[in-house]
Amino acid sequence: MTREIVIASRNKGKIAEILQILAEAPLRLHSLLDFPDAPTVEETGTTYVENARLKARAIARHSGLWALADDSGIEVDALNGSPGVHSARYAGPAAADGPNNERLLRELAAVPDEKRTARFRAVVVLAAPDGSFLAEAEGACEGMIAREPRGASGFGYDPLFILPEFGQTMAELGLEIKNRISHRSVALRRLRDRMAELKLVG
Repeated sequence: MTREIVIASRNKGKIAEILQILAEAPLRLHSLLDFPDAPTVEETGTTYVENARLKARAIARHSGLWALADDSGIEVDALNGSPGVHSARYAGPAAADGPNNERLLRELAAVPDEKRTARFRAVVVLAAPDGSFLAEAEGACEGMIAREPRGASGFGYDPLFILPEFGQTMAELGLEIKNRISHRSVALRRLRDRMAELKLVG
């Protein structure tokens, strides 16, 4: 049986990434672009899992389908783990990727290259229309923060996040490689495996 799931996001880059990563799973995937009347869920949690649960539960109840939500962020060691759960709103409540990246670069201007360590972290949650949580998983990806944006692929902080093993930013790698190694990819593959273990999918 092919299970219908709503991706609880309107972010076209994120939706495309999730669709590619889960392409071989026996799922029929929708997104909030297919549900224009879906509510915008305020991310009031203090952790990634709390925010992902808020979004997954609200969209599952609204759509009547299982809902897959994620919350993710970039954690910079020189900033004591910030921006973390505030990554999407780092430069303000309605900030776009550019201003968020610019603020991060300003705050790291005096930090030497070897201390610009960071990681992307993601949590994914699958919820049912009755409000129950079916499965959860987490993923992380270690890297460094560049001194200027590089690359035109990806979104968010991808142009600043260097993968030392490739010598390129996430935005320079392209989606094929990114979707094998990214924090969201790790989390989604773990979630897919967990769904199979629980026999949530065929």
